[in-house]
Amino acid sequence: MPVAPLPEQVARFYTTQSVFSDPGEFASLYRDLPADPAALARIVRGLFVHRLEGPRFGVELAPERVREDAETRYVDEILRLVAERDDAALTEPRPVRDRFVGICRDFALLHCSLLRHAGVPARIRSGFADYFDDGRSHGDHVVTEYWDAERGWLLADPQVSEHYDLPFDPIDVPRDRFLVAGKAWQRIRAGLADPKEFGLLFFQPPLVGSWFVAGNVRLDLAALNRVETLLWDVWGLGAESDEEMTEEMFELYDLAAVVSADEVPFDRARELFAENDGLRTPAVVGCLALEKGFSEVTLRPWA
Repeated sequence: MPVAPLPEQVARFYTTQSVFSDPGEFASLYRDLPADPAALARIVRGLFVHRLEGPRFGVELAPERVREDAETRYVDEILRLVAERDDAALTEPRPVRDRFVGICRDFALLHCSLLRHAGVPARIRSGFADYFDDGRSHGDHVVTEYWDAERGWLLADPQVSEHYDLPFDPIDVPRDRFLVAGKAWQRIRAGLADPKEFGLLFFQPPLVGSWFVAGNVRLDLAALNRVETLLWDVWGLGAESDEEMTEEMFELYDLAAVVSADEVPFDRARELFAENDGLRTPAVVGCLALEKGFSEVTLRPWA
């Protein structure tokens, strides 16, 4: 069945850079890059390494980069670090030890930035992937979602590459292998999934549960509104354990999950984010950086 064209308003919104994805003074680095989502994902993969991937590549990553790089919120700041370390064209893969040491959000955000620059509608999606644990659990993860004129919105994971043995094309991730946050929330609320299987299971103790999924719904709704914060930025109505979840919270995230599932009603997603203080990202957020502890951060104006 043919896919209906993306409404002009939606296409324009998701091809416009956000304050987070804008390359700013480094836009010249994007000159002459391809528009193909797979080719752009390979470029990202050649510039970045996940901070947990050192052993996969047999490389000891510099501790200061593991600690600091993933705290970089904005693409222009990421590109500054990339260019300072190696001023070659972005199409030239860096040696692993010289790459930007980020997390899944950083891969997806740069991929999204490159796609938007190429005129491809794109956004990042927070949710849970089961392909890092052979389907046994759903780990906290972020991917890109981009518009394909023939197939509609597709999920792409620019972090995975030939170094991951996966039974699918990472530029077309099956939606039963990556559950966007709203879909995960809905499955849990319907009794179809165990909330203890969603989150950061490798932490000790694991960070899992409905409270964690709710936080991802909040992050995903923000990203659908082109507010692509760090994953450990916190704000609004939330909890730090399932025991702290209230009926008000469950009701709020039931509403938010409807607009942050596989099908995104654009106008409603914009309206809910704009009008609800429990969901809307404020000018100042809390930041729970892994090694630095809690701090308050003033974001660049995004609206």
